[in-house]
Amino acid sequence: MMNDSPGWASPGSSPSDDPGREKSGSTPPPPGPPPGPGGGPAWGGQSGWGGQGGPGGWGGQGDPGGWGGQGGWGSGWAQPPAAKPGIIPLRPLGVGEILDGAVSTMRAHWRTVLGISLVVAVLTQGVSTLATGLWFRDTASLEGLENNPNPTLNETLDALGSTMASTGVTWLINMLGTIIATAMLTIVVSRAVLGRSVSTSEAWQGSKSQLPRLFGLLFLIPLLILGVAAVGVAPGLILSQAGSTRAGAALALIGGLAGMVAAIWLWIRYSLSAAALMLEKQGVVASMRRSAKLVRRAWWRVFGIQLLTVILITVVAAVIEVPVGIVGVFAGGEGAMDWVSGESTVATWPFLIVMGVGAVISSTITLPISAGVTALLYMDQRIRREALDLELARAAGVPGYGEPEPSASPTHDTAPGS
Repeated sequence: MMNDSPGWASPGSSPSDDPGREKSGSTPPPPGPPPGPGGGPAWGGQSGWGGQGGPGGWGGQGDPGGWGGQGGWGSGWAQPPAAKPGIIPLRPLGVGEILDGAVSTMRAHWRTVLGISLVVAVLTQGVSTLATGLWFRDTASLEGLENNPNPTLNETLDALGSTMASTGVTWLINMLGTIIATAMLTIVVSRAVLGRSVSTSEAWQGSKSQLPRLFGLLFLIPLLILGVAAVGVAPGLILSQAGSTRAGAALALIGGLAGMVAAIWLWIRYSLSAAALMLEKQGVVASMRRSAKLVRRAWWRVFGIQLLTVILITVVAAVIEVPVGIVGVFAGGEGAMDWVSGESTVATWPFLIVMGVGAVISSTITLPISAGVTALLYMDQRIRREALDLELARAAGVPGYGEPEPSASPTHDTAPGS
């Protein structure tokens, strides 16, 4: 059963733990499937043996006709294309369909999506630029450390403390903005799947109750990842302090690589936690467990899609921010040029402002892509394992899938997009 809007609960008990569902590689057809060609049942189902669904099905996505494909034995059993009430077809998705769904959400609901990301980006980048300009634009201590071959302990601590404070403040401000944007944009994407729009105020009302939990989640996961990485490096550092410099450095390198591998594994394992927290109204620990279940036995696929998304976002950000950086250097005059070349330790205000504008433009475009891919990847994993496509089709009112949940109404949702 599904819970209150804007999200849905896991249909059935612990579906991600059902080994039979996982081995079948496809989603079972709904009770009483729509009639196939000639009035008989559509044997392939919505995503059954010969349908467009599961990657382990006999027909697979590229063989909708069952055993023989479109011209073989199973051609008479072919299922019509999957229902598509919104931005994605309601069946297991390919990588391109997930990316296209995120972009389609921006295109179809651009006022809400870009409005949310623009407001969040302006607020976060504005505060970050002010904080940098007022307290952290002087890098004299760091420059002195780089030019001093034998710095004292106080000089080292002063330079590192200033750098860490600047980085920490900027990270915290951006993290708060990312949390708010992710929460609201996840709600927008979940409704766009059903072909329904949502206003900014509705997205805020639907997400604000989960913001404290989402903040705890997005703080706990990086902390866990950093802790694992630190544990990997710690033995080598301890050995170096004991006097075995070379052995300690080698051990630190090996431990660092092992810690990095473990950190990446944890990042992917819990990468769907935010979507589970928002759309299933889960708690912090429960959403992490939920993500782990959905990612299990699909780690490499989730890793590939997330890595591709990171590369895409990085390229988009670079395309925007590199030209803006060049403009910022010219706008900042000689002071900015001296700062870039290392001859000055103080960044000019015009340079910081122009760079802030570039960061706003970049974040406005990349935030919806990141949130959209994560939300759609979460839905795709549930479609593959839990027949969520049937729940979504019913919630969208697609003919042949039964009536929507009784509690569904325009003002009280039971599924995303209701």
